Amino acid sequence: MRKLALSLFLTGFLALSSHADELKMQANAPDRYVVVKGDTLWDISGKFLKDPWKWPQIWGMNKAEIKNPHWIYPGDVIVLDRSSGTPRLSLYKGESSRTVRLSPKVRVEDATEQGIPAIPASSINAFLSQPFVMDENALNDAPRILGAQEDRMILGAGDQVYATNGRDASVSNWKILRPGKALKDPETGAVLGYEVMYLGEAHTELAGDPQRLRITRSSEEIQNGDRLLPASDTYSFRYVPHAPERDINGQVISAYGGVAEIGQYGTVVLNRGARDGLDEGAVLAVYKKGNIIDKVQLPDARSGLVMVYRVFDKVSYALVMQTNRSVNLLDVVRNP
Repeated sequence: MRKLALSLFLTGFLALSSHADELKMQANAPDRYVVVKGDTLWDISGKFLKDPWKWPQIWGMNKAEIKNPHWIYPGDVIVLDRSSGTPRLSLYKGESSRTVRLSPKVRVEDATEQGIPAIPASSINAFLSQPFVMDENALNDAPRILGAQEDRMILGAGDQVYATNGRDASVSNWKILRPGKALKDPETGAVLGYEVMYLGEAHTELAGDPQRLRITRSSEEIQNGDRLLPASDTYSFRYVPHAPERDINGQVISAYGGVAEIGQYGTVVLNRGARDGLDEGAVLAVYKKGNIIDKVQLPDARSGLVMVYRVFDKVSYALVMQTNRSVNLLDVVRNP
């Protein structure tokens, strides 16, 4: 069994509306491409398409097929067929030397295989378990750090600390969190949620009340009173770029890390979420708001693309995939 795999998980929905059917090919699109280690879905798509997120269309996939996973490995050959007038891709398996069309199927992956995600894992891996949006009082009842045996205000990785007991005695791995700023809708002023700061991780060494923990990782200074939540989230990186099924008109309301200008592979927070029709993998175009000159409103200027990778009810986190200028707070996001 192959040790290294490029795993393209096609699990999103793609609305194949009439205005989205046109595929714009790269002028130098190759007739064939050999998949190599380190490739991503977005990278491979960009070799053939000017709009990489339209990958499922060039494979001629329907919604049922997009929901099922398909796997591509280093050594496989992707072939571009232009003969019918509508460009289509097929896959020539390097291992079995046969051409196959993408179709629904199930494949069991060996746990020792290292799947490579559809977008750069290094760009979002740290953020998947870190940014949180919660209601204002969501952490009130969570276990809290009481302090160390020594009288110290600042704690970090390697320190032994005590904390109040958790409700579930089976939990031994924790995320260390601290309530953060309110996320407000710039359009209505309504509070959409509260961003929770990720500070690190801890492991219970001795259960009880108080319980004794060891801080195993710290990305910020940890203090008495910081809260604990079970570190039980798991993520599959099953993203495929697709257009939202509903019309989206939102804004960038925050940037992870508090930076003012966000470049490629930076994380932004949007004031639209699941209730608005966004899901993981949804692609949105970013626009700079047009200036007003002599009382004339100039049109908005498109500046890049973002892809949603984590969705909450009222907000979502998105990765800046392409940009010809920096993304800033209050930039507009719309359907691509």
